[in-house]
Amino acid sequence: QVQLVESGGGFAQPGGSLRLSCTASARYAMGWFRQAPGKDREFVASITYKGANKYHGRDVRGRFSISRDTGTTIYLQMTRLRPEDTAVYYCAADVANHRDFQPDHWGQGIQVTVSS
Repeated sequence: QVQLVESGGGFAQPGGSLRLSCTASARYAMGWFRQAPGKDREFVASITYKGANKYHGRDVRGRFSISRDTGTTIYLQMTRLRPEDTAVYYCAADVANHRDFQPDHWGQGIQVTVSS
């Protein structure tokens, strides 16, 4: 059974930083999505199984960075946070390891709130 456990969310002021973590039950290609109230779920970042390739969504490029350790945990380092980054962030795994990242398992989500 695939399990994804997120941690690290919370509250930050504009311009601040937070780091999200997601630990999976095994190593997969993984990524992050987010969903703000009243909006569709949005791609944030993904990283391949070996970690050689990383992709970031347009709205976060240059501010957020995805990485992974040698085990089953990925990270999302978020800097220069903006109020519009406020959302529930979801960890995702592409267990089938498609050539293009296609999540087939999701974490429960973790709240990130950016406000002064």
